[in-house]
Amino acid sequence: MELSEILSLGSVHSSLKVQSKKRLFQEISNAASVQFGFDKSATLNALLTRESLGPTGVGRGIAIPHARLAECETVCGMFFSLDMPVDFEAVDRRPVDLVFVLFAPEAAGAEHLKALAQVSRTLRSEQTCTKLRSTDDPQAVYSILCVDPASQAA
Repeated sequence: MELSEILSLGSVHSSLKVQSKKRLFQEISNAASVQFGFDKSATLNALLTRESLGPTGVGRGIAIPHARLAECETVCGMFFSLDMPVDFEAVDRRPVDLVFVLFAPEAAGAEHLKALAQVSRTLRSEQTCTKLRSTDDPQAVYSILCVDPASQAA
């Protein structure tokens, strides 16, 4: 699975200004409502419920929050770079500034896991993360995530 299958240019948001993880989730829910037509409240609740099971901050300033939604028909994603890092209770205790959000249908199985794995592989690259942190241009961010050969390294 390629990131271009789940991420569109319109789903890339740069230099978002938020003060907390909860506020970030509110902004994600608002953006998902506009981009995908998802219910804001249901999206926020799904993200918070998943996060209550364990933080999705994976370390090195990266988080991959994800949720299953009844109204979601196919796995889709959004990317946010934050103006200032926020506490995400990450495994390494570093605040997060790069956030890749995944939404999946409630019954999604393998596709959801494949998308999580691809996002994780892509953001595991220090070179990719450095590039993502060096720009606030959504087109450049999209290219880094979906086109840049370095971002496709396993």
